[in-house]
Amino acid sequence: MTHDPGNRVAVAFSGGLDSTAAAIILKQKGYDVLALTMLLPLKAGQAESSVEPCRALADRLGVEHEAVDMRGPFDRMVIRPFLEAYRSGLTPNPCITCNKRLKFGLLLEHARKRGCGLMATGHYARLSTEKKGQVTDEPGSAGEEFTLFRGRDRAKDQSYVLWTLDQAKLSHVLLPLGELTREDCKSIVTGAGVRDLVQPESQDICFLSGRSYRSLIAETDPGAARPGPVLDHESTVLGTHKGLPFYTVGQRHGLGIASHQALYVLELRPAENALVVGGIEHRSCRQFEVEGTSFVSGNKPPGSITCEVATRYRGPPLPARLTILPHDRGSVGYVEPGPPSAPGQSAVFYEGDRLLGGAFISRPVRVPHNPTPLDDNRL
Repeated sequence: MTHDPGNRVAVAFSGGLDSTAAAIILKQKGYDVLALTMLLPLKAGQAESSVEPCRALADRLGVEHEAVDMRGPFDRMVIRPFLEAYRSGLTPNPCITCNKRLKFGLLLEHARKRGCGLMATGHYARLSTEKKGQVTDEPGSAGEEFTLFRGRDRAKDQSYVLWTLDQAKLSHVLLPLGELTREDCKSIVTGAGVRDLVQPESQDICFLSGRSYRSLIAETDPGAARPGPVLDHESTVLGTHKGLPFYTVGQRHGLGIASHQALYVLELRPAENALVVGGIEHRSCRQFEVEGTSFVSGNKPPGSITCEVATRYRGPPLPARLTILPHDRGSVGYVEPGPPSAPGQSAVFYEGDRLLGGAFISRPVRVPHNPTPLDDNRL
């Protein structure tokens, strides 16, 4: 059977509420829908068994379904780099890597080989297309510029995990849920009569399957967690930590240090195998460096720009100045003190609701306690 690539659309289909709502919306719009379920390396037996509920749901919806074996690539491109990042004292977000290399990488390539001109996901984010002064919500032809915005439903906004997408990828993407709320999607799925087949929403990183990442590190590389010194901000030894992979910047509980005040993880120093902690007065961040900058438009801003920066998934974007440095590096300075910056996490840049791009946090810049506010000339 020959399919029209302009009408045939793939949906990244997990069988959850959001991807199901996306498939229903596109089918109702007249698209020829192909539901693609990624087969991932979960615990023994879980990967294969996770496909059957998706296939049953797709059958009920009346759309074609296919399982795409991503176990090898997912292990190489997501799980191993995730574990290595923790071993190196970083705090990775595997969803960023998965979106770039798997979902909007290999899965999109597979969709196009299957005759799909477009691929949709259940992300709560908005995609606009601009051409000759006109703005639409669906890509279609060459000569367009694609812009990402935060989702209308602020409680579900997922633009943070999409900052690596570029113009080439966005030209083949649909985001049907951008203007909707979670309640809207529940109504759509219920109205289609398939709510009983929808899979529960995952509350953690998918490949952990209910385990903690600490357990996974201990299973795969027991030697990665080496005890070392716990230092205060003046390098005084306060105790011994269990292993750097078990801690993240900003962490308060589970430090095992007796103190008259609450202590927070300020920094991980892999070269010294040292954990640095401090009180609430040392926890906030004024400035940090980033690397691997990427901008949705494909155009790197000149010099420096004012914007808002989010360093946590669904964390509030805070006013800052972003200074562009050579070799895809940059420096972010908050107007007012912000949350602690964890190397390895993403810093995502916004202009209002518009997603400008993002980068990976490389390291915080230590500043004196209670510094005077930074103005635009000092940033």
